[in-house]
Amino acid sequence: MENAWREVSTSWQGGTAFLGTNKDGAQIQIGKLEGQSGVGPMEAVLTALAACTGDDVLAILNKKRQHVTELKINVRGKRAENPPKVYTEIHVEYILRGNDLQEKDIEKAIRLSEEKYCSVGAMLGKTARICTSFKMLTLDETTN
Repeated sequence: MENAWREVSTSWQGGTAFLGTNKDGAQIQIGKLEGQSGVGPMEAVLTALAACTGDDVLAILNKKRQHVTELKINVRGKRAENPPKVYTEIHVEYILRGNDLQEKDIEKAIRLSEEKYCSVGAMLGKTARICTSFKMLTLDETTN
């Protein structure tokens, strides 16, 4: 069995900025540094949700021989008014582009990610109601 522990080392960069580094050396900066805008910690959580479910959805659609050429995931969350101000509502919108994508396969892939595979969604689902929607675009359609 794969080691269940994950580790990162996070160091303060000044201001409200922190730099997280994983064991492979990949890095992410969270927070503001010297007046430069940065991704906030709670925005990073929404980004993690998008990446987690996006990876699941792509893997499932690939197994179903659905050729996705582009995937954009928009996530928005509403936080509680009182500390610790956890997310109470989250909406995930998937925008997929490809040839001959099948709606039923996309719906199933999203449902499997929500119910079985996405660990970030499973954790956030303990405090937030998560709802999803999706749009399918053909290769010549634009996103507005």
